[in-house]
Amino acid sequence: MAGQEPIVIIGAGEAGATLAAELVRLGYRDPVHLVGDEDCAPYERPPLSKAHLEPGAEPLPATVFPQGMVLDNVVHHRGLAAVSIDPKAKLVTLSNGGSLAYHRLVLATGAEPRTLGLAEGIGGVHYLRTLAQARDLRNALDRRTPVAVLGAGFIGLEVAAAARRHGCKVTMVEPQPRILGRGVSAFIAERIRLLHEAEGVDFRLGASLSALQTRGAELILHLTEGAAVEASALVIGIGAQPRIALARAAGLAIDNGIAVDAQFTTSDPAILAMGDCCSFPLPVYGGRRVRLESWRNARDQAAMIAAILTKGDVASMPVPWFWSDQYDHGLQVAGLVDEGETEIRRPVGDGADITFHLADDGRLVAACGFGPGQAVAKDIRLAEMLIARGAMPDPGLLADPAVKLKSLL
Repeated sequence: MAGQEPIVIIGAGEAGATLAAELVRLGYRDPVHLVGDEDCAPYERPPLSKAHLEPGAEPLPATVFPQGMVLDNVVHHRGLAAVSIDPKAKLVTLSNGGSLAYHRLVLATGAEPRTLGLAEGIGGVHYLRTLAQARDLRNALDRRTPVAVLGAGFIGLEVAAAARRHGCKVTMVEPQPRILGRGVSAFIAERIRLLHEAEGVDFRLGASLSALQTRGAELILHLTEGAAVEASALVIGIGAQPRIALARAAGLAIDNGIAVDAQFTTSDPAILAMGDCCSFPLPVYGGRRVRLESWRNARDQAAMIAAILTKGDVASMPVPWFWSDQYDHGLQVAGLVDEGETEIRRPVGDGADITFHLADDGRLVAACGFGPGQAVAKDIRLAEMLIARGAMPDPGLLADPAVKLKSLL
């Protein structure tokens, strides 16, 4: 009977909101409670470091819920946080003192930026995770004053590109000897660095921040190499950490995030977890436990959990896929580069390149592509299909741009 099996989803980001919409689409009619600590409709996060930072008119937030979709049985608890979970009573307590009973609970608490103690309490320091933070950073970029970026990962590089479009002088500080140290090949990373340098970004690789001072409205970054960088704004992009405090307090197992099995079930059979906050076994890599911070992973897992909760057909976990926009170029990655032992390079025309990564047994396990616009999109999609099939393509054929990847399927 309707009303007897409520589902509570903690986290109204991409994963949680997509799950609510998928449950409705699949015909779930009991109450669905979506709890989110931001007082706004669920929105897409990828544009925050892209379109929302570009010069010109600020775009409206891209909503997660499909336009025109009626979510009659979904109650969105805006601007409220879940403060505790009572697994025995199957009860979630909210920050306003209220509580929600659940039949099944789904944790989609996401991740939060890693903070830097040196920068605590200092004005002009920015992190980027929420719409409000994106607006604050955009206002800083509008001033066209010097900007420093700490961390040359996806977020840091996208912010650097946006800042250059505003006309800001940009200095990027990265403790590692190269940019994008995780997730892409060294060859593709170097191509991206050269593009940024051509656009005017000043890289300080192998340098860490040892002290941060203020002088009026200016920031002075003292680097371990002895240099000092002056800027009006500092953007910190040194990674993210899963939001697991709620799960830990409830006694759930933690392993690089909230640990779940292949059905996304935590150590409590009534509680599931999904998205950036959870680690899960990935079949395509022999059950290796991973935690993925990506837009598509959130959507894929939402669709799978909706099918699980409605006892429908559950798709297999797809190959990880990531993307990033840098100026007028696109980066796409299929699979996990660190699974590879051998790297094969392939030019694909129009100034685009792909690196393929093979395991020691010859299986294709990852592919990275970078080039103007969507020049690598089709080939990365084909590589993704090959990875999913456990293909062991001839390295010579992978390297030959005259050989169509589709023929290797």
